[in-house]
Amino acid sequence: MTDATPPIEPEAPRARIPYLDEPQRDLGAWVRYFSKTEIPVLASTSMAIEALRADEDNVDAKMLGSVIESDPFMTIKVMADVAARRKPGDKTDTETVTTALVMTGVAPFFRNFGIQPTVQDQLFDQPLAVEGLMALIKRTQRAAHFAMAFAVHRGDTDAGVIYQAAILHDFAEMLLWCHAPTFQLEIIAMQKANPTLRTAALQRFVYNVDLEDLGHALMKLWHLPELLVRICDGKHPDHPSVRNVVLASRLARHIASGWDNPAVPDDIADISELLNSPPRVVTSFLHKVDLGRE
Repeated sequence: MTDATPPIEPEAPRARIPYLDEPQRDLGAWVRYFSKTEIPVLASTSMAIEALRADEDNVDAKMLGSVIESDPFMTIKVMADVAARRKPGDKTDTETVTTALVMTGVAPFFRNFGIQPTVQDQLFDQPLAVEGLMALIKRTQRAAHFAMAFAVHRGDTDAGVIYQAAILHDFAEMLLWCHAPTFQLEIIAMQKANPTLRTAALQRFVYNVDLEDLGHALMKLWHLPELLVRICDGKHPDHPSVRNVVLASRLARHIASGWDNPAVPDDIADISELLNSPPRVVTSFLHKVDLGRE
């Protein structure tokens, strides 16, 4: 007689960082909090990195960069790691993920980064938060696609940095989805109850901080490249590269539920000014760019 096969135990979720049950008191406290917490990445990114690790000898910086650059979390981790390893007095900034990987090498990347904790493990008991976070990431990826198209149209030599800045535009909010999902869901519920409420105002009310200020402070804390930090600073939109990112992000937010949003005509007018093209031409251009993303 053979022994009965024991039942398969369900895999336990990986240990996660406890959710916040109250906000930090101010910007400084939020920066200290995030300086001590590990950043999870998308499960798809973690899996793709492990697949490349298994074939490391045939992986180059471009292949690895294409996996990382669409994930805001992994982008931040790589850029912060490269900055932390920069030698004192080294004034050369690696301004994009791919240039960072070219500079440091593929093998060192795999040595420095083991199996990554994932957003899905962190939020294993919060399916609505995962849904909200993924919608936000999808929106930033769409914004980055627009931002790159605008930069190429303008002949901006910093197009790669502009793309990355758009990907990172809302990363502070993404971190809060991972660490304070209940608060994020409360903000959405308040907006549904009163659609006139502005997201930024609600965030300031709930978190005691402007999330744009938090994102900017974290980028400086992690010593991200100066050009990237400057282009990400949406509070100073006079520079064309900054305005490029701001308008791409704004458009992506407004069309998240469709192109019939009443704010879209104003977006098109501002983008027309940026691109120095008539609104009719810009409208056609935007639709072509958006279709090309799919």
